[in-house]
Amino acid sequence: MNFIHKDFLLHSPAAQRLYHGYAESEPILDFHSHLPAAEIAQNRRFRDLTEIWLEGDHYKWRAMRAHGIAERYCTGDAPAYDKFLAWARTVPFTLRNPLYHWTHLELKRYFGIDELLNEQSAKAVWERANSQLVGDLTARGIMKKFRVRVACTTDDPCDDLAHHRSVNSSAQDFRTYPTFRPDKALLVDAPEKFNAWVKRLEEASNSDVGSLQEFLDALKQRHDHFHAAGGRLSDHGLAHCFASPCGEREAAAIFNKARSGKSANTDEYERFASFLMLFFGRLDAEKGWTKQLHLGALRSVNTRRLHELGPDTGFDCIGDWPQAKSLCAYLDLLEQEHALPKMILYNLNPADNYIFATAAGSFQNGGVAGKIQLGSGWWFLDQKEAMEWQLKALSNIGLLSRFMGMVTDSRSFMSFPRHEYFRRVLCNLLGSEMENGELPNDDGLIGDMVRNICFENAKKFLGLEIP
Repeated sequence: MNFIHKDFLLHSPAAQRLYHGYAESEPILDFHSHLPAAEIAQNRRFRDLTEIWLEGDHYKWRAMRAHGIAERYCTGDAPAYDKFLAWARTVPFTLRNPLYHWTHLELKRYFGIDELLNEQSAKAVWERANSQLVGDLTARGIMKKFRVRVACTTDDPCDDLAHHRSVNSSAQDFRTYPTFRPDKALLVDAPEKFNAWVKRLEEASNSDVGSLQEFLDALKQRHDHFHAAGGRLSDHGLAHCFASPCGEREAAAIFNKARSGKSANTDEYERFASFLMLFFGRLDAEKGWTKQLHLGALRSVNTRRLHELGPDTGFDCIGDWPQAKSLCAYLDLLEQEHALPKMILYNLNPADNYIFATAAGSFQNGGVAGKIQLGSGWWFLDQKEAMEWQLKALSNIGLLSRFMGMVTDSRSFMSFPRHEYFRRVLCNLLGSEMENGELPNDDGLIGDMVRNICFENAKKFLGLEIP
């Protein structure tokens, strides 16, 4: 039997019935990704397997470095085939790492390749995959192949969104929507970066930003621009939430300090961030958007590599900040104003799963089912074991039946099988409990929940226009 077979990860008859009968055929609504909208608009064609598979993939780079592969084969200037061969040599050493599963699932689903990847099989895999990349496996072709109905990208408020409009005016069977990610608006502790970004904001909003109020007006204008382009989600990548009291006068003083080129101190930064995060929450609530909070990443811990290679190259870590008090305080401040938007809370530290689940449960609202969501496992937690941890925490504290399912959170067009991977894990977990008598042996009852988690819950919750 091939390693990737029809019942991969499905260890009981009930799991197999749930997956094949209810999950497998559901389309994909990928509401959080980092796909480049320009590549979808231009229908990028990939030259070879390295370009589509290894370009920008810090998961693979981390494994290659751990295997002793030189940096030139990861982010450097080595020839494309040599980079791929270095990865192929690494793959057998990734046993029990999720990369081993993902690698072979992706080879199977994109190229129909069942052969295990290693140094000996590398040349044949390379040639067979590359021969198919000259066909229909373009950016748009891939989205069609995997029945992606919607892909939401992650975008700076200053982005003009022309590529999203281009895709949505021409594509018949899927949509690409922007997600408002204003992380750089908080950078008052780094005035050089902050002021460079404010200049971009002035250009994007066609306005002068000389005061805090003008800054807020420009941000709101860009938020409106995203809404007009079909965007219905925002996103924030934060170590933890901010909820320190800060009035408009104090926020203006901190803003002016940064605009004059002086760095905000730690306390000032936290207060300004708190002021802005409440402002962003109100904007989302007014428009019925969904706010995503990605919390807990300790980024760029290897400063030498950061200076050499830049951010997002695989030198990040799980953080261990206290989350409960600040998260609940932030949600509570918005709730007090009746301005708490729909939210998805993504946790990066597995020790905090129950904290996030109980926080979400404390701010639910009878008017919106599942208003505050415990999001899927992400980054270091998007593998089988951590998916099960997240599913169990949510099940024990909240309502799994209202869960919105998986996202790729990826920059790669090769990541769509992660939805299949999640669905298999979900069905295996539920199927095993059906077999054990912990859940009713009722395929319709459990299967309807599976189908909703895979697609329908997100479709109803997010309010996106779906073809």
